[in-house]
Amino acid sequence: MEPRKRVGVIGCGLIAQVMHLPYLAELSDRFEIAALCDVSDEVAGACAQRYGVARTFTRWEDLLEEPLDAVMVLISGNHAPMAIAAAEKGIHIFVEKPMAVSAAQCGEMLAAAETAGVRLMVGTMKRYDPAYERFVELVPEISDLRLVRVETLESPLEPYVAHYPLVRPSAPPPAELIAQWEAEEKPHLDLALDSDPDETNRFTYRNMLLDNLVHEFNMLRGALGEPTAVTYASLDPKCIAVHMRFGEAECHLSWVDLPGIARYKQEIGLYGPDQRLVLTLPSPFLRSAPTHLKVEGGAPGTAHAWERDEVVDYDEAFRRELVEFHESIVSDREPRTSGADGLRDLLLCEAVARAHRTGRPVENPTQPPAAVAALRGGSS
Repeated sequence: MEPRKRVGVIGCGLIAQVMHLPYLAELSDRFEIAALCDVSDEVAGACAQRYGVARTFTRWEDLLEEPLDAVMVLISGNHAPMAIAAAEKGIHIFVEKPMAVSAAQCGEMLAAAETAGVRLMVGTMKRYDPAYERFVELVPEISDLRLVRVETLESPLEPYVAHYPLVRPSAPPPAELIAQWEAEEKPHLDLALDSDPDETNRFTYRNMLLDNLVHEFNMLRGALGEPTAVTYASLDPKCIAVHMRFGEAECHLSWVDLPGIARYKQEIGLYGPDQRLVLTLPSPFLRSAPTHLKVEGGAPGTAHAWERDEVVDYDEAFRRELVEFHESIVSDREPRTSGADGLRDLLLCEAVARAHRTGRPVENPTQPPAAVAALRGGSS
C-alpha cells in the first residue's frame, strides 16, 4: 500500500460531516486528516475533536500553508480560488460539485492543475455508485436507443440527515462575510449567464442547475457520451424541464421541488424497442442505501416479456469516490470524474440556461469554446 496522503478539508458542513469525514477516517490506510477549516471555529473544533485532528483554521489560506498532499474543498460556494491556490502549492485537489460557478473558472482551475502537475477531481459521486456502473455496462446492449427519461422528485433534506450527529454553528456567518461571498460570485454568474439581470434565472442557475441537476447531467454524460443538442429548457425554481438529444435519442428531463413530502426519488430510464433499463437512486444522504436497477426485455413478435430487479452492491458511492481520488494520485492518472469532465458539466448548465433565455436550441452544448480551451493551453 502506498503511503497515506495528508489531506486538508475546507468546509466542515453537512456533506463533510455526513459523508466525507466518516469515510476519510474509515479509509485511514489511504488518508490522514491533517487539518480542518471552517468559517465557524466551533464547528471546525468539534469535528477536529471527533476525528482526532490537531490543526484547525477559519481561513482557507492558512490551511494551505500546512504540509499537505491533497485538499478537499467541500464548501457550498465558489471553489475556484481555493483550488487554484492549492494547485500553485503543488497540492492535489478534490472539489465538491459544482466544480465552479462558470465554465471559464473551470478552465482556469484546469490550467492551474495542469501547469502544476497535480490531480483535480470533481465530487460527482453518483458515477461511483455500483448500480450506476452496472447500468453503464448494459447501455451498449440497447441496439436502438429511442428515449431517455430522467425524473427527480426533490424533497426536504432534514428528515434524511436528522439521525446523524451533526455539529451546527450557533450563529450564521456575519452578514458582511455573506455579502463578500455574493460579490465575489457575481462577475462569474454574469459571465456564465451573459449578464442576464433576471434574478429568478440567476437563482435557478446557481441553486438548481449547479447544485442539483449537475448530477443528472453528469450521469447522462457518463452513460451516453456528450449530448448533441439542448433543444428546449424551461427553468423555474419549483419545476424544471429540459429536452436534449443524444444522437438520435430524445432525452426528456424533469426536476420538481416537492417540499411537503419526505420521499426523494430519482430515476433514469433508457428505452429501446427490445430492452429497457431503469435506474432508481435513493436520497444521497443515506449511507449505503442501495440503488436499484430494473432490466426489462422480451421476445419480439410474442407476448413473452420479462424483468429483473438488480441490487448490485451496498458499498457507498461517496466512499468509492475517495478511493478513486487516492488511486488517481498514487497512480498519477486522471480520475474518472476529472476537472475536464466537470468543465463539460458546467458548459451544459450554461447551455441549458441559454436555451431557456433565448428560446433557441444550443448545438454541441459541451464543446468548450475557444476562450475556455485557450486557458488550458489550447486543448479541448
